[in-house]
Amino acid sequence: MAHARNRTLTAYLFLAPALALLLVFSFWPVGFGSYIAFTKYNLIDAPVWVGLENFRDLFSEELFTVSLKNSALYLLVVPVIQVLAILLAVLVNNQLPGIKLFRVAYYVPVVTAVSVVGIIWNFMYSADGGALTVALNHTLQFLHLIDQPIGILTDDRVALFAVMFVTIWRGLGWYMVLYLAGLQSIPADVYEAALLDGANAWQRFWRITVPLLSPTILLCSLMSMLAAVKAFEEVQIMTDGGPSQSTYTVLFYAYKFGIQELKFGRALAASLVMSVVCIALAWLNFRYLQPKNK
Repeated sequence: MAHARNRTLTAYLFLAPALALLLVFSFWPVGFGSYIAFTKYNLIDAPVWVGLENFRDLFSEELFTVSLKNSALYLLVVPVIQVLAILLAVLVNNQLPGIKLFRVAYYVPVVTAVSVVGIIWNFMYSADGGALTVALNHTLQFLHLIDQPIGILTDDRVALFAVMFVTIWRGLGWYMVLYLAGLQSIPADVYEAALLDGANAWQRFWRITVPLLSPTILLCSLMSMLAAVKAFEEVQIMTDGGPSQSTYTVLFYAYKFGIQELKFGRALAASLVMSVVCIALAWLNFRYLQPKNK
């Protein structure tokens, strides 16, 4: 018994530095932030408890409703980015000439600073001769879908989708690498056995690749869902919530009210709502995407 207690104590002593860091930088901020969500606090005066008032104000405000809808709409990037990443991973898993250069090219956006990415895409989306704006307007006018040119980042009907496209472009390489690692962990003899049984390429992909990739699919889907509903950087750099507040997301809403207007109670209430949404999304992923066979 004494030996077991000593081993347990030794284990906790080794864990103590990491637990202390988690307490200071994770658990305490989460707990204090959750408390502030039920108060009025402006960083100068002491917090004043107001109960659910911040949440009532949130759900009665049109801007927060728009932000919540945009964050939900942002989830559309998840299936797109996951399907494209799997297909790219299958492609680059082949030994083709120049395939390493192809992998690097797709991974470059991942390691590029968001500020640089935002500047590049703002230039490409520019209404004053941006390459994508010109190409899109010519195409839409040729198809007689529009009469006059539109500004991609200045039109509230398309601005959010333009930002979402940048998110897909920026994250594609990251998920491709994760899926590539998953593909390379699948034993080659499984495919060889399927070939001997006469399975074609589609059958091998659907019956072997997808099931054996299911742990990676769960991980990537969870990560991309959480990243999508927490979209902030692209919105801040590219549109600053505009035009006409049409690209507000919940985290951008929290940033505006918390950092710029010092309404920390309102901002942290919005963040707490988003935390609940993230927990629900995580539960759904584990409920429906977790591999059945252990």
